[in-house]
Amino acid sequence: MSYGVCIKVWGQRACFTRPEMKAERVSYDVMTPSAARGILESIHWKPAIRWHVDRITVLNEIRFDTFRRNELGSKGSATMAERAMKGAPVNISQVIELDRQQRATTFLTDVAYLIDAHFDLTDKAGSEDTAEKHYNIFLRRARSGQCYHRPSFGCREFAVEFEIVEGERPQSFHVGERDLGWMLHDIDFGDAMSPR
Repeated sequence: MSYGVCIKVWGQRACFTRPEMKAERVSYDVMTPSAARGILESIHWKPAIRWHVDRITVLNEIRFDTFRRNELGSKGSATMAERAMKGAPVNISQVIELDRQQRATTFLTDVAYLIDAHFDLTDKAGSEDTAEKHYNIFLRRARSGQCYHRPSFGCREFAVEFEIVEGERPQSFHVGERDLGWMLHDIDFGDAMSPR
């Protein structure tokens, strides 16, 4: 038997980056299912369970804003990092003053969502792992605001506030449904951890 949960998540800013935009970060209009799953996993995750997002309800009006920030223009070399780990005298430092690039970010402001989800037990579940046990752990952690790591809305600096919804559901600003186009659902790492 699988148990369903509903949590309300909100924050000042969010950026669910579209993969088709190369250098500049541009957010989808709403949270992606993989971001919602990440928030649930930050509250309670074990190898014995797998979260499935059933529905995401947008509570607030969809509004965008932009800012520019300084970022490194290049990535560190994996080869140089491996050499440094083996003790070779190599310089792997990156100096922002020498490699700075300004990049724009188009992000969402004043976001709030309801996430309806359930979990299934995986083949890694032991005899002591039951759906009821993990459901109660999730409820206890969500009620007290506990998380393994602080959940974020796409970027680490966009922190998520959350609470379990056990009574009346908050009403959405939007009425009906709206087509938002194509969106990344999730990445499947089932084939020996190689995405497809």
